[in-house]
Amino acid sequence: MNVTLAVKQYVSKMIESSGPGMKVLLMDKETTSIVSVVYTQSEILQKEVYLFERIDSQNRDNMKHLKAICFLRPTKENVEHLIQELHRPKYSIYFIFFSNVISKSEVKTLAEADEQEVVAEVQEFYGDFIAVNPHLFSLNLVGCARGRSWEPSLLSRTTQGLTSVLLALKKCPMIRYQLSSDMAKRLGESVKQIITKEYELFDFRKTEVPPLLLILDRSDDAITPLLNQWTYQAMVHELLGLNNNRIDLSRVPGISKELSEVVLSAESDEFYANNLYLNFGEIGTNIKNLMEDFQKKKPKGQQKLESIADMKAFVDNYPQFKKMSGTVSKHVTVVGELSRLVSERHLMEVSEVEQELACQNDHSSAHQNVRRLLQNSRVSEVDAVRLVMLYALRYERHSSNNLPGLMEDLNRKGVSERHRRMVQSMVEYGGKRVRGSDLITPTDAVAITKQFFKGLKGVENVYTQHQPLLQETLDQLIKGRLKDSQYPYLGASSLRDRPQDIIVFVIGGATYEEALTVYNLNRTTPGVRIVLGGTTVHNTKR
Repeated sequence: MNVTLAVKQYVSKMIESSGPGMKVLLMDKETTSIVSVVYTQSEILQKEVYLFERIDSQNRDNMKHLKAICFLRPTKENVEHLIQELHRPKYSIYFIFFSNVISKSEVKTLAEADEQEVVAEVQEFYGDFIAVNPHLFSLNLVGCARGRSWEPSLLSRTTQGLTSVLLALKKCPMIRYQLSSDMAKRLGESVKQIITKEYELFDFRKTEVPPLLLILDRSDDAITPLLNQWTYQAMVHELLGLNNNRIDLSRVPGISKELSEVVLSAESDEFYANNLYLNFGEIGTNIKNLMEDFQKKKPKGQQKLESIADMKAFVDNYPQFKKMSGTVSKHVTVVGELSRLVSERHLMEVSEVEQELACQNDHSSAHQNVRRLLQNSRVSEVDAVRLVMLYALRYERHSSNNLPGLMEDLNRKGVSERHRRMVQSMVEYGGKRVRGSDLITPTDAVAITKQFFKGLKGVENVYTQHQPLLQETLDQLIKGRLKDSQYPYLGASSLRDRPQDIIVFVIGGATYEEALTVYNLNRTTPGVRIVLGGTTVHNTKR
């Protein structure tokens, strides 16, 4: 189960099915993101695609020597754009691919518009989601809820995204959902409805153990998205913001123009792929090794190019050298900026207290530490609010809770009213009243014992003690112990065997810390394959 590979194969098939010759790839805003995350422009250029255009762009030139590959979401606007396009075709022939199911009536409308008979084929290729990592996908949707209910248009878009993941992975799953969330139940029912309606599409070869779709709600664990992260991909997203694999570095002091926006893609960047899940200390060492390796391979200025053979060797090595030079400067810049922010914002001290709030049970120490940091002028507004949010969630019902005092500290620090109000909003969103799980105080004996031993052993790394709730949920699910009373099945049937193929979807967004949990479970649990998805991928600012 690899979502990156699924989308890559769809894009390759589209290009191959149009045959040899020069091509233009015609996309919309969303499919542009879907494609750019799995393929670099240079990779697609090698497949004879020489032009990338948006279907909604008004000023495209007539280019009858090009074939058009259209990859579009099946929206009313896109169908309308296609009708206009077919009335006055700009290209010689059209291969139309929709990223999801399109109605027969709309196909008929397109056929009627194709008076000049330029459409060679119309197909559905189910790449209607952003494949962030091989085991992580996102729908890039923010603000799904109105209170505790779905925003109707976003329920529909989420259903389409999730069913397209199932079709891309060729899975017709049983569905379980988080009972405490009405939104999880609604989404489960909505997905089930599509599976029933489009039963022919979901008629995949039966496996011995049916796949499982588990639908969760972010409000059950509001702590995980609030924590600072220390692995490469998660840190980059938290401190710099990853948007479809792109990072905006334009605000970095003294940045050169060519590095003001960089792309970090595990598909095309070996260093990034090898360091995604390593912690900050290890990345520093690896950057140093990368630099040393680069220095060894770097063509020396004095190197004499005496013979034609010397020159040829230099030219042959040059693209590789140039690529390596780009990789080195990019990662040195990114890691340098992460390092600057960590020191400027005192993030190691902040993170230590965050981890204490999330994992330990000493109210007096936590309260003291939070107050100490709030009085530190170098601690930023965002970090101060985040600490108070974590305190508010962690010690919501504690007899010595001093949230009013901490709110007053925020006020004295000059934190804006908008940010202060967010603390109460966070408790309303993910507080005890809302949660269906034992996020903070485990009630069953096994979990209490686990916590006791964890405290006894001490911690290898104080910055990474926290385990997201998802770790426990998946552990129980894999062992066949996840309670039906908290995570019921949709419909009458239930799974007798332990699940093997699991798709987890988090309404309200997943995190890179949870993606790391899934990555580790996939590596260490033979016979189990897990893919994680969310309406978005969080950082604190989202």
